[in-house]
Amino acid sequence: MQNDSLSLDEIVHHVDVKAADYCALSDRIWAMPELAFEEHHSAAEQIAMLEREGFRITKNIGGITTAFVAEYGNSGPIVGILGEFDALPDLGQVSGLTEHMPTTQGAPGHGCGHNLLGSGSALAAAALKDALAAEGITGRVRYYGCPAEERGGGKTYMARAGLFDDLDAALCWHPDVVNGVYTTPWLAAIAANFRFKGRAAHAASSPHVGRSALDAVELMNVGVNYMREHMPSEARVHYAITNTGGGAPNVVQAYAESIHCVRSPHLPDVERLFARVKQIAEGAALMTETSVTVRITGGCLNVLPNKALQEVMYENMRRLGPPAFDQTDYAFAEKLRQAALTDENVLASVKPHDISLKPKILHDGVLPLQVREDVFMGSSDVGDVSWIVPTVQCSTACFAIGTPFHTWQLVTQGNLPAAHKGMVLAAKAMATTAADCLRNPDIITRAKAELKERTGGRAYVCLIPPDVTPDDLRTKAA
Repeated sequence: MQNDSLSLDEIVHHVDVKAADYCALSDRIWAMPELAFEEHHSAAEQIAMLEREGFRITKNIGGITTAFVAEYGNSGPIVGILGEFDALPDLGQVSGLTEHMPTTQGAPGHGCGHNLLGSGSALAAAALKDALAAEGITGRVRYYGCPAEERGGGKTYMARAGLFDDLDAALCWHPDVVNGVYTTPWLAAIAANFRFKGRAAHAASSPHVGRSALDAVELMNVGVNYMREHMPSEARVHYAITNTGGGAPNVVQAYAESIHCVRSPHLPDVERLFARVKQIAEGAALMTETSVTVRITGGCLNVLPNKALQEVMYENMRRLGPPAFDQTDYAFAEKLRQAALTDENVLASVKPHDISLKPKILHDGVLPLQVREDVFMGSSDVGDVSWIVPTVQCSTACFAIGTPFHTWQLVTQGNLPAAHKGMVLAAKAMATTAADCLRNPDIITRAKAELKERTGGRAYVCLIPPDVTPDDLRTKAA
C-alpha cells in the first residue's frame, strides 16, 4: 500500500525542521494575550504562518471573525487538527519568575497555555502537509483556528455551522503537567442568564408596593442549593450574580440577574438538570411576584472518548517518548515549586493521573493507556466536535508538576524552553496519528463505528439556540 511509506521517523523529521518557527509563533501569541472572540492579532499571526506554508485559508467562519480554517489537499480522507489561542483575564505575568509580577495590572494572560496549543496544532498540520506532499499521499489536512474556548465555546458555534461534518477524524491536545492520552469522558454543560423583573419602590416608606427581583435571585440560589442533594454526584451547578439591581439598600430592586452553569457527564442528565433549574427560577419568580426570562448563552456536549484513535495515538506517544528536559528545565521547575506551589497544588495535579508522580518535578514518562471509570471534572467545546467526528486528545508535559491552571504560575512558564519541548512532542503525536489514519482506512472505519455506538445513534444537536450568536457574547467575554 502506498501509504506505508509515511513513517513515524519521516513525520518527526518534518516537525523538527519547522519546530523553531512555531515555537517563536507561540511566544508571539504568549506576548499578545487576547480574550475570547477578540483574538484578532493571534489569529492573524497563525493565518500568516499557514499561508506561507501553502494552506488555503477561509476566514470568518461560523459567524466568528477570529475563526478560520487552513486546508491542504484536494481529495481523499480529511483529518482535522484543532487549535486554540484565547487568553484569560487578569493573568498577565512576567515570564520566568517565581513570584507574582503582573505585566500590567489587569492585563490578560495565557493561563491555560493556549499560545502553545494553537501553535503546536498548526505545527502538526504543517509537518503532516509536507509529509503528504513528499510522499505523494492522497488526503486532506485541515487546521481549525478555534477562538473562545475559555468563554463562549467557539467550536460549538463552528459545529452548529456544520464545519466539522465532512471530517473523518479530529485530533487535538492540551498543554499539561503529564504526557498521555485522554481516556476519560468530560462533562456536558449548559449556561444561561436568569433575568428577573420586579417593581421598584421606596424600601422604607412603601416596601409593600415593591416586588424585589434581588429576592428572586436569592430564592433561586436557595432552591438550587437544595437541589444539589438530589442530583447525580458527578453533576455540578455553579452560579454568579451579575446584576444586583443597584447598590442602594433603600430601593426595592426592580431588576436582578444571575448566570447558572449546569454540568453532567451525560447529555440527557444535563438537559434534565437544566430543566429543573429553570423550574426553580420560575418558582422563585412565583414566590416574589416577579417575572423571569431565561436565555441560554453557552453550552457544550460531553467529550466522547474514542478507543480506536486513543490506541493509535498512545502507540505513537510511547514510541516518541517524553520531552527531553534538561537540567535548566528541572532547575527552574524545582525553584518554582519551592517558591509558589503548595503540597495541595502538587497532589491535585497528580491525583487524577498517578499519585506516584508526586515527588517528580517534571513528568519524564508517558502515562499508560487505560480505560478510566471516573470522569474529568471539566468541560470543553471539543465535546461538540467529538459527537460529530471521531476525536482524540493527548496532553504533554509543558509545566512543572503542581502547576494550577488559570494562574500566574502557569503563565510564567508559558514561553520557556520546557513548554516548547512539550509543544513539539504534541505536534509529533498528532501528526503521526493523523498519518496513521490516512495510511490505514480501517482505523477510521473502526473509529466511526465506535462513535455511532457511543452516541446511540443520536444525531448531534447544538445546545446553544440558533438565535444566540457570538456577537451576543463578545462584549461580555472579558
